[in-house]
Amino acid sequence: MATKKEQRRQRIKRSIRKKVSGTESRPRLSVFRSNKRIYAQIIDDVQGKTLASASSIEIGEGKNNKDSAGAVGKLLAEKASANGVKQVIFDRNGYLYHGRVKALADGAREGGLEF
Repeated sequence: MATKKEQRRQRIKRSIRKKVSGTESRPRLSVFRSNKRIYAQIIDDVQGKTLASASSIEIGEGKNNKDSAGAVGKLLAEKASANGVKQVIFDRNGYLYHGRVKALADGAREGGLEF
């Protein structure tokens, strides 16, 4: 059985996904946060394709801190610009926009993504 915190996140996630959908011109930047790692991918929901992805595993930092999340955001922005993506819609996936999620978003903005 899921905890109350996880149930709350799932409810918020469903609410966000009703409103947010990625297109070819403006794909969705989705964030997943585990206890040890942070993952992000840019998704075109119309075609059902992942255009770019990055994680803290690729960075090589085993820490689960804001610095590695910012580096993941910058790496994702580089991969997205290589695929011709400039603008995205940010999907925080039910997580609060705080801490590692905010650091990833700031890193992506520094890397050149607009949202």
